Parts: sequence; structure tokens; C-alpha cells
Amino acid sequence: MNQPLLLAVDQGTSATKALLVDAHGGVVASASAPLGIDHPRSGWVEQSPDNIWDSVLEAVAKCLTGHDPSRVVGIGLSSQRESCLLWERATGRPLGPMIGWQDRRTVDRCAVLLADGLDEEVRRVTGLPLDPMFSALKAQWLLDTHDPDRTRARRGELCLGTVDSWLLWRLGGGREHLVEVGNAARTQLLDVRRRDWDERLLDVFGIPREALPRITASTGPFPAVRGLPPLTDGTPVLAVLGDSHAALFGHRVFVPGSVKVTYGTGSSVMGLIPGPEHADSSPLCLTLAWDDGTPAYALEGNIRSSGATLRWLAGLLRVGEAELAGLAAADSGGVHLVPGFGGLAAPWWDNDTTGLLSGLTFATGAPQLARAALESVAFQIEDVVAGLDTATGRVTSLLADGGATDNAALMQLQADTSGRVVRRPRDRDLSAVGAAYLAGCAAGVFTKTRLAGLTRAEEVYRPGRSEPDQERALQGWHDAVARARGASAAQKPARHEGAAVRHEHRDDRRGAQ
Repeated sequence: MNQPLLLAVDQGTSATKALLVDAHGGVVASASAPLGIDHPRSGWVEQSPDNIWDSVLEAVAKCLTGHDPSRVVGIGLSSQRESCLLWERATGRPLGPMIGWQDRRTVDRCAVLLADGLDEEVRRVTGLPLDPMFSALKAQWLLDTHDPDRTRARRGELCLGTVDSWLLWRLGGGREHLVEVGNAARTQLLDVRRRDWDERLLDVFGIPREALPRITASTGPFPAVRGLPPLTDGTPVLAVLGDSHAALFGHRVFVPGSVKVTYGTGSSVMGLIPGPEHADSSPLCLTLAWDDGTPAYALEGNIRSSGATLRWLAGLLRVGEAELAGLAAADSGGVHLVPGFGGLAAPWWDNDTTGLLSGLTFATGAPQLARAALESVAFQIEDVVAGLDTATGRVTSLLADGGATDNAALMQLQADTSGRVVRRPRDRDLSAVGAAYLAGCAAGVFTKTRLAGLTRAEEVYRPGRSEPDQERALQGWHDAVARARGASAAQKPARHEGAAVRHEHRDDRRGAQ
């Protein structure tokens, strides 16, 4: 008898991946389709909505080659989150490119809202600091460009959406305009506690409700598939998650206590909390991880440039990214690289930070720069994890996923920098796996209890650096961050008992607490 299969589609910034997962939780097939990114101006990040859809078609077709599509009992979808696009409801034609989550074109508009004192209100309602990374300012820019008087938007002729909205529209043949609640929570338009669009913020950002999708739970209901060969039309979409949320589910984190780190173009650090009230004193973002009948809340810190930093330096040094770790010296020689290419996100939320290389001497060479780039990833992640310590208690281990986890040197450096155990599953594509797991739960193939009991091969990295050495390394990093921010020593995060960093952000204007 043929066993059921779950198809997972993970639409990311640089590629779309597809996985087939069997009833035992194993990956039986995988495929990917690359995706280009355009930078038409400094700070602008765009992608073609049509190319995104084409990459889904390609990845799914390749993944199902040699497999009977009738065995697929459901689809799970994960996607990049804060990116935003606009299309015509009647034709499905995109109006311009999709604006990527890294895009910084709305920095000036954000500065005006910050100067008007709106950050506290935005954070209280949405759980997010006022920042160009989130979708609201992108949505405003798109409407200002294509519908400045909002006439078409108010008539319901235009659809604003995140990537999951666009894919659900295409998967369902244009029948419904929907958004999954966890993705909606990243728009900065959602009241995260009521789980509905906030009328006051819609007015602040100039977004007519008529242009927004209907909010639905992570398990739907969603329209069934049309036009995704070789799948049969009518195959159900059973689960939708933001990529970082899907990775947390893929790590089988179903109760508070564990923290996952996704290493990608940027990085996401996320852990569940008992409820939204536990975010009140944290410098991190409150978000909805998923809603499968019960809303699961999480704290998250987003890092804008981690894998992107390594790609930048590899290009500058004219080496492959995989070669960077082998090139890196055992010590940076006092060199620090603060990747403020577009400001710094969590826990600083400082759009004015500039990129900085410090500590250069005549002895500095490519090995020291490579080491400093790797360290910048580990340091940024530790700063965010330390913020989780304040809400969850001391985090003792990190669950790692994403492309950069192939770099064993980086994983060991993370353990040494953080003083925490790093666990890396052999399955690298945790976002896709998590989407398949949730779809499987919706189909009755899995339960959370059964998933938690599955055996998973993993590699474990244990700290090899003394606590005093950790302290000195972090102090040097925070000195460099202070210089990049143009800050005084008093604005650096203070150290707390143990090895945890407590971020005492004093610059309230920039979204700190």
C-alpha cells in the first residue's frame, strides 16, 4: 500500500525549495530553484513576483520527478515574511516588483514617524519596533506609487500582500486573498493580541482595509491547489507558516524552553513564551509563531546581515563563501566587523548605524578579516539570545538551522562565543520540514507527541572558551558596536550575572526599551 506523502514548499529570499516528507518524518526527495535579487538603487531590494511563482513551479516539478503525485495528501508552505507586493485583483497582474524584507527605501518615512513619537504605540499594538524591515511602510510606498489617492485600493481592486498571500492567491487560482496569521503578525498592521488588523495603524500608514487579505489560522482553511503540475488539482493546502516560524516547528519546539537560530541571509532567533504578557520587559519582538487552534506566542530577534556579510566579504576577497571559514585565522587580531550595511536590527533597532571595520593594523590580512566576519555573526546572535534570557531564564542550548550551519567552524565559534551548547540537526531545511510537519498534523498523519518522539541525528558543539575569555571577546565587540553607532560607552549593553548580556537600551527614540 502506498504511504502518504507531504509536500513542503519553502519560498526563501535566494531560492525556493521543495521537499517530500513521508509518514515517518523522513525526507524522501528534495529540489530547489534559484531566485535572483535586484538592487536598482542603494538600499533597495526587489524581486519579481512572477519569478517567485515560476521558482515554485520549477522546484515542485523537480521534487516530484519519479514520485506518484497522487500520494501527496497535502501541502505545507513556508515563506519569507516581511516582503510585500501589490497586484490587481481582477487580473492577478503584479504592479511593480516585490519589495524585499531587507529593503531600506522607507528609512526617511520611518524617521518621521519616530520623531512623531509613534514607536511606543506601534510596539504596544503589534509587538514590533517601528522599523523599515516590516511590511507596513513598504505597503504604504507601493500604494503611494501605484494608487496615490487610494481610489483603487478602497474599491477593492488592488491586493496588498506578503509572499504567503501571493502564493496562496496563485495556488488557489486567484479565488481568495488570504494571509496566515503569523505572517500577518510581521506586517506591523496587526494587533497581535486580538489577531486582527488595527484600524488606528491602518490610518497611520494609509492602508485601506479593502486592499488587505483576510487573516486565517496557520492550518487554514486555504483554497485547494490549481495549476501546480504534476499535482492533481484539488490537492489541499493544509498549513502555512513564516519561514522562521516553520523552522521552530521543524525543531519540534512546541512548548517554551528551547531557542532556535536560523542562519540565512539574515538570522532569526526565536523561542516560545507562555503568553504575550511575558514580552513586556524584553527588548525583542513579540510575534505569533503559529495558530493551529491555539495561538502560540514567541519572542524573536532579527539580524539583518549574517550570511549576507559573509557573501559580501567573500566577494571582496574574491573567494568562495565555503572558502571563507578555511581562510579565517584562529584569532581576528583585534579586528571587528560591525555589519551595519543598513543599520542594525535586534536588539539595537538603530537605522543610523554604519558599517565599520575597526582594529586594523599593518598585520591585518584576509585571514583576520574572514575571522572578524564569522565573529560578527556569532556576536550578533549572542546579543539577541541574551535578550531572551531576560524573559525565559538562562538559555543553555541553541537549535541551529539554515544554510550557514554547514560551516562547522561557525557553529563552534557560536558555542565558544555564547557559552551555550549548539545543536545542529542533520536535516538542514528545517523551514520546509516544519511546514510539512504542521501539514501532516492537519492531515492526521502526525501528532505533536509523535513528532516530539521522532529520532533525529544531530551534531553537538560545546563551548571551549572560558567565561572570562567570553566576557573579554563580547566587551571588544560591544566597543566596536558603540563606535559604529556613534554611541558613548554608557549606551553599550550592561553585563548581568553569569554570561548573559542584558541590553539596557537608553535610546527610546530608536525603539529600545
